[in-house]
Amino acid sequence: MGLTLHWFLPTSGDSRSLVGAGQGVPGAVRGGLKDTLSHGFREPTIDYLADVARTAEQLGFEGVLTPTGTFCEDAWLTTAALLRETSRLKFLVAFRPGVINPVLAAQMAAAYQRISDGRLMINVVTGGEPREQARFGDTAAKAERYARTEEFLAVLRGTWNEAPFDFDGRHFRVEGALVSGGISPTPDIYFGGSSGPAGPVAAKHADVYLTWGEPPEMVREKITWMRELAAEQGRTLRFGLRIHTLSRDTSEEAWGHAQWLLDGLDPATVAKAQAALHASESTGQQRMLALRGGRTSYTSARELEVAPNLWSGVGLVRGGAGTSLVGSHEEVADRIEDYHRLGVDEFILSGYPHVEEAYWFAEGVMPHLRRKGIYGAAPAPDWVAASA
Repeated sequence: MGLTLHWFLPTSGDSRSLVGAGQGVPGAVRGGLKDTLSHGFREPTIDYLADVARTAEQLGFEGVLTPTGTFCEDAWLTTAALLRETSRLKFLVAFRPGVINPVLAAQMAAAYQRISDGRLMINVVTGGEPREQARFGDTAAKAERYARTEEFLAVLRGTWNEAPFDFDGRHFRVEGALVSGGISPTPDIYFGGSSGPAGPVAAKHADVYLTWGEPPEMVREKITWMRELAAEQGRTLRFGLRIHTLSRDTSEEAWGHAQWLLDGLDPATVAKAQAALHASESTGQQRMLALRGGRTSYTSARELEVAPNLWSGVGLVRGGAGTSLVGSHEEVADRIEDYHRLGVDEFILSGYPHVEEAYWFAEGVMPHLRRKGIYGAAPAPDWVAASA
């Protein structure tokens, strides 16, 4: 299977630096709008987000991931507003099952598919930050959240595929659930989670299992784990990697920019961010933090390289996906090929700022992936005129 490449929609704002009001920055260190504007902060207006979406579509990305949480705009409403700004681009809408009824979600998805002509993908986020969950009134323990997610997905799929659908569970009870007019096509469900309770839920209900950009051997172990769990359910999964990218014409240029990003971080800000991130209940987040072995002070960007071209500097101040592929366009393409050989077919990429970095990747890395024969159509041969 060839690669599917997605981009990211920064619905909490965008900037050239790693710190601002952007996605993944803990609230304890997130600057206010007045502060971030002086550093080139880009508000998540519908016009700016439309620029990002149109750029992603023009450059050939399949879809864009839209995050969920109190730090960003609502993913359903924002992406629905962008449908008329694009014609082909798909939207990977993230939401938390603990704050929405599964039958309502099934209805919303069906309406979205009709409005968009089938451009919806769903990213189910169980949630691993207690304070963030509590803002939505969700104080359930982690194990309970995964049990609820499993029931949520059972009801969601049952409403789509087995209507009228009855379900009597611990967290949800529905009678005769259905979606008027049905749903076509059924959107793929993307699901991530590194903890023990997450695996069986993904194996039973997900189409694509997502993981953050860990070193290849760690990704290999996770894929093996998930394949075995899916096989027990008589299913197969596709695998996706969520990671940032920073590629330039030369490796020196790319690492120079990574150094610029690192130099822009205040040690006090890093300390606050790390304290906030260590409070996370997310196993995936703890795995991201462990890549640096607890160290938080660095002078050289290369000290944060945890595998060839895999830079963990993003995770100093941002939660979630905390690594970036850094290097020349060819090096980044090589690393993507390495992950692809492990079984990763989909990549959800991002970079700061999102318009400019989309161009760096599309114009620099995509041609190398095409030449490798793992993405899109192969490039046309270089014809040489015959001599007389």
